[in-house]
Amino acid sequence: MLTSPDSLKSRKELDAELGGAARAWLDEALAEAAHDAARAPATPGALRPEAGPYASPSWELRFAAAGRHCGQENADSVRSLLLVEARAPLSSVTRLYDQGTAAERRAVLLTLHLLDLGDTALPLIEDALRANDTRLVAAAVGPYAADHLDPHAWRHAVLKCLFTEVPVAAVARLADRARGDAELARMLDDFAAERTAAGRPVPEDLRTVLALTAPADEGGHPARPTAAPAAPAPTEES
Repeated sequence: MLTSPDSLKSRKELDAELGGAARAWLDEALAEAAHDAARAPATPGALRPEAGPYASPSWELRFAAAGRHCGQENADSVRSLLLVEARAPLSSVTRLYDQGTAAERRAVLLTLHLLDLGDTALPLIEDALRANDTRLVAAAVGPYAADHLDPHAWRHAVLKCLFTEVPVAAVARLADRARGDAELARMLDDFAAERTAAGRPVPEDLRTVLALTAPADEGGHPARPTAAPAAPAPTEES
């Protein structure tokens, strides 16, 4: 099952589900994250006190252990809470992504839009979109990508979803960014034509996105989209 930012649980929801030992562990972990955030310098990008370029604050160790203490079903939510509570800087976010498991990387990607990072974390999105792990691809096309990917990279992210069969429902602000995008429509038509020529089915999600690319007419209503090519009819020789 693919995780989306909307599926992350709040602290209140976690408290209602976790047992006593897990709640106590989470309390301690979030306190450590908050303590690290309180020591953050006023200058963006500056190292936090007592931290060197290769040092890791204690809450980052908690980040990796979240599944073991709070259950794998809660790990994404716990890790997201830790990142937010720590007001995680780019150095921490990058380290946790680069050194993390696929599950830990997914939690980072799901939380980027909640952190004050501007577009500095785009290399993590770009890395995830090069992966073949559909969970990472789905997490990479969330709100952060919608806000910061340039049009060219965003279009290729949509095609990546279609190619890897990640539901386009995972793409944040899909309708907003696809509306009137003639270049995306051209790329979708080309992709559909390639699939048809190879005798492979055209994903229904492609037709969904193609419909969204139609520009609004003068009355403000979406114009009728160009249909993706249908599969060729069988011949006597086939």
